[in-house]
Amino acid sequence: MLICNGVVHPMDAPDIPQGYVWLEEGRIRAVGPMDRCPREGAGPVIDAQGGHILPGFVDPHCHVGLTGDSDGTEDLWEPGGGAQLRALDALDWDNGYFQEARRAGVTTVVVSPGSGAAVGGQIAAVKTGGPRDRRVLLAPAALKIALGENVKGRAGGCATRMGTAAALRALFTRAVEYADALDRADSDPASPLPGYDPELEALTAVVRGSLPVHVHAHRGDDIRTALSLREEFGLRLVLLHGTEGDTLGEELAAAEVPVVAGPILNDRSKPELRRHSEALAGRLHRAGVTVALCTDHPEVPIHFLPLCAALAVKYGLPPQGALEAVTLTAARIAGVDKRVGSLTPGKDGDVVVLDGPPLDIMSRVTHVIIGEKECDCHERADL
Repeated sequence: MLICNGVVHPMDAPDIPQGYVWLEEGRIRAVGPMDRCPREGAGPVIDAQGGHILPGFVDPHCHVGLTGDSDGTEDLWEPGGGAQLRALDALDWDNGYFQEARRAGVTTVVVSPGSGAAVGGQIAAVKTGGPRDRRVLLAPAALKIALGENVKGRAGGCATRMGTAAALRALFTRAVEYADALDRADSDPASPLPGYDPELEALTAVVRGSLPVHVHAHRGDDIRTALSLREEFGLRLVLLHGTEGDTLGEELAAAEVPVVAGPILNDRSKPELRRHSEALAGRLHRAGVTVALCTDHPEVPIHFLPLCAALAVKYGLPPQGALEAVTLTAARIAGVDKRVGSLTPGKDGDVVVLDGPPLDIMSRVTHVIIGEKECDCHERADL
């Protein structure tokens, strides 16, 4: 398949004012200017007609498939939680919002358990379309934990922030001991294996540093707690939301902790959103923090991810940074950048074509391709 005659935004290289993207066997074969465009043997042709060609958008934190499609069903969080819980086991692959994501050019979503438990479970990165057996990009992609108001007073949870922090420290300490016992048994056959524990087994990758931890935190004190846990247990931390993260920008940048900011459209529905600002992503960026943008669907419907990027620019995030925040940077934070997030030869053939600039809210998606297969992308108003 050949997509040609458009402004190409590779995301890992300079824009090409008039270029093409060549897809073959579900992957990107070549990207370049039109004067190097293959003329024969490239398969079906999509003429972008001067529009813009980008990698499919990536939402690095949402709950698509775990919340109902207008029917009230919900599989967001398990009372008491547990690291052995998997978002993948509750995912409704036929949820209508996957289709709406595709129509907006969102081809990858990172689906997280909710924040009603201190340890929500395992996060999965999945495609919004394509053959069912090829839609899982990475699972587990990370472990979800939560701090702050959402956890307090919930079934199986703690009554206070200090209780939540103490419970997490106790759990991670047990996980370290469990992992150490596994290591001893591996190096010394005479050492006994620890009794099997599914939660501690799932946490082994976390305390060994091979599985990231995505932590829900809004208030500055919760963010400081997250940074303390990172330091104490060597966690690979990603901050979700980070509403007051701009007050700790230098610390986050120094610790190389990325922030998945958002949702930018918010009504301060709870006390810890008291300092919510549309300028958060821009402030974090200026502080040197790696920033991605999310919808936190259903807080903001998944198909408004490009709108969130446009609003972030209005409030101070540079345009290129905003595009990266919903493509390559989002993919890197999710650990799937070897597959998606940029128009790089060898990566998956996930491409979106718009009839105008990607950060212009008047631009419409004209074509969406996932793995070289074109998807239905009619506008909602046309349904």
